[in-house]
Amino acid sequence: MARRNTALFLAAAVLALVTGCASTPRSGPAVNPNATEANPPGDIPDDQVFVTFTPPSGGYTIGVPEGWARTESGGAVSFTDKLNTVRVETVPAPTPATVERARAGEVPAIQASSSHFTLGDVTTVQRKAGEAVLVTYNADGPKDQVTGKVVANAVERYEFWRDGTEVVITLSGPVGADNVDPWRTVTDSFGWS
Repeated sequence: MARRNTALFLAAAVLALVTGCASTPRSGPAVNPNATEANPPGDIPDDQVFVTFTPPSGGYTIGVPEGWARTESGGAVSFTDKLNTVRVETVPAPTPATVERARAGEVPAIQASSSHFTLGDVTTVQRKAGEAVLVTYNADGPKDQVTGKVVANAVERYEFWRDGTEVVITLSGPVGADNVDPWRTVTDSFGWS
């Protein structure tokens, strides 16, 4: 059997040399310009559709990705698909959100409740609904109930304030996923009602 395999191998090598196949340079597989976009894990597709969500109690509206699973707990609602989550929470707040308050209060609380927490930045940003405090950080996501795997998440936490109410929008997805545009779509869609 070994002799037969060796003979077949030699025959194939000779045939390749005779026909010139062995000297034909290869540059890898051809790229199909019409192929479906291949996204790394956690990338939200460019063609994602967003729909408007308004909580039963009112107060705000926000665009969320269509088809994502919705769960509610207390004053928060979350929309999840695979490795990404949009979480919106309404809390009473007598004074506007500030960078100083976020650094002194929210950041230590987030760090205490997170695994592998790494603070990015705490700053203010402008969105269509007005100014918001933005806290960016990395932390482990929840353990997958099927595989047991834990994904490192990049998180953006936006704090909007008006008339004694703070709406906190927390966006999370795998580190390295390119979700800049979808997250901007979500935070720019937020509006008070």
